[in-house]
Amino acid sequence: MLSRIAESLFWIGRYVERADDTARILDVQTQLLVEDTSIDEATSCAQLLSVMGVEDYDEDPSRRSILKLLAYDTESPTSIASSIGAARESARRARETLSTDMWETINTAWRGLPATTAMRPPDMFRWVRTRAAVIAGIADSTMSRDEGWHFLVLGRSIERVDMTARLLSTAALSNGPKVAWPTTLRAAGAYEAFLRTYRGLEADRQAAEFLLLDRLFPRSIVSSLARAEKSLQNLERSGQRAGFSDEALRLLGRTRAELEYQPLADIVFDLPVEMERVQRNCTAATDAVTKRYFSHGDALSWTGGSR
Repeated sequence: MLSRIAESLFWIGRYVERADDTARILDVQTQLLVEDTSIDEATSCAQLLSVMGVEDYDEDPSRRSILKLLAYDTESPTSIASSIGAARESARRARETLSTDMWETINTAWRGLPATTAMRPPDMFRWVRTRAAVIAGIADSTMSRDEGWHFLVLGRSIERVDMTARLLSTAALSNGPKVAWPTTLRAAGAYEAFLRTYRGLEADRQAAEFLLLDRLFPRSIVSSLARAEKSLQNLERSGQRAGFSDEALRLLGRTRAELEYQPLADIVFDLPVEMERVQRNCTAATDAVTKRYFSHGDALSWTGGSR
């Protein structure tokens, strides 16, 4: 597979997942501010900007300003609109390998962005989640399980780990713990699955454990890490040799093992710090994937006259 196509598919997976999860995180944040009036809006919004990696923000953080920056602003690299636009551009570069349905679905999401500015925020978040689910469903039903598929799933899985870590950090930093975890579970689409797993028991520790460590729930960090590892193993041609020749596979496997075998109490005790470490490992794994599979050689050019 051409490096250009592989890179485009990888980033389609990442950008669509980023838009989806940013909508989920914003949904949690706005619901918390509405449901718990004791939360200081400026402090909460500043914490969210920090979790999302926004630095040097000049305005006073508020509900309105973070919605503009993280949802609607096409110039902001962290916004939903920017992520959908970048997914569409990546799809355009890989147009010859995508099914018509896949291209049309991504393009339709991009063309529908202007209409979202007139929606209420909860409706906009729901629209984004629906479009992301449709894109994922079309990919699942129209793509062959070849290298392109594995690059798409790898990108989606790494982004899901990163964004679920941010979602957990947002909940942990909230000043309203009685509201934060049920709202966080609902935002992740995990509430009903969580209740079935824990037989109706609702507690902060169990909610964190579910989103961190449940191997059967596809949005948990451990489940997403395992899926990313599987995709890398399928891409790794030298996988039969001893040890790890793939740095990204080593990083993701170590992150998963540290979460699975570290006492849960230690993780939950300082959850934002632990989740920041997970995010750093995701960034390092992405750099390793880029270096191994997407390295761009010097552009070739003809020199001298024709013979």
